Amino acid sequence: MRVVDLIKNTDKTAFSFEVLPPLKGTGIEKLYKDIDTLQEFCPKYINITTHRSEYVYHELGNGLFERARLRRRPGTVAVAAAIHNKYGITTVPHILCSGFSREDTEYVLLDLQFLNITDLLVLRGDKAKHESTFTPEPNGPSHALELAEQINDFNRGVFVDGSPVKVTNTPFSYGVACYPEKHEESPNMEQDIYWLKKKVEAGAEYAVTQLFYDNRKYFEFVQKVREAGINIPIIPGIKPLRKKSQLTVIPKTFKVDIPDELVQEALKCETDEATEALGTEWCIQQCKELIAHGVPSIHFYSVGAVDSIKQVAKAIY
Repeated sequence: MRVVDLIKNTDKTAFSFEVLPPLKGTGIEKLYKDIDTLQEFCPKYINITTHRSEYVYHELGNGLFERARLRRRPGTVAVAAAIHNKYGITTVPHILCSGFSREDTEYVLLDLQFLNITDLLVLRGDKAKHESTFTPEPNGPSHALELAEQINDFNRGVFVDGSPVKVTNTPFSYGVACYPEKHEESPNMEQDIYWLKKKVEAGAEYAVTQLFYDNRKYFEFVQKVREAGINIPIIPGIKPLRKKSQLTVIPKTFKVDIPDELVQEALKCETDEATEALGTEWCIQQCKELIAHGVPSIHFYSVGAVDSIKQVAKAIY
């Protein structure tokens, strides 16, 4: 069942969360433990992030360096299959423009179809660490709309080179990202919503927001997208505050504001434990308000916050 159907066919606000593949050279047991912690809340689906390769430099010992590419978290497709097989839960791997050519993506799609994994989250992805602006791979898509169009072609039975797909399989369905506080590279909110509408017209069935801490910004965003004629589910993405240091890290990393009321209370906390308790309670109240407003689902960014999310989920589900 597609993610959008899983959301629509529940009698209460759906629960889902996102995980990272293990670091290269480590096992999957820690990831299973995190999933086990949240299993009791009946997640409708689990997202698995994808990470591009980055350049690393190895000293050769003669004053020269060798540049090589490294993926620190490989295995998104395999992790999605492992979770699906172990738990029987719909898995949603992220599909990126960043770091992938169209041919790379085509092979990922083929592997996923062999595994009967047909739900995707389609994203442009972040620029590489060595880049000042996003640069696509040679023959790679420049933005999520182009990536969606490639997936649409694949669904219609056409490979990148124009040759036909000889065997028809279950078509992919997909969601996309959206930004209640505007994508950092967008000149304004109107342009951001314009491109979201283009992705919906291409076939996106739902959108998941960047994390936020001020529900008013989510509600205002949803109102604007509805006025623009976008009627797909807009799923709030949520992550509890856990450490005082995140007061500066989160705005820098995710380009979002933290409400002053939360900031002032966090500044009074003398320990990370106190900050985590505050962040958990703020998140509980935030989620209760979202549920009261009838959101179709809440999607939790679980990395480094599994225990906090468990406490939140106990209070709201």
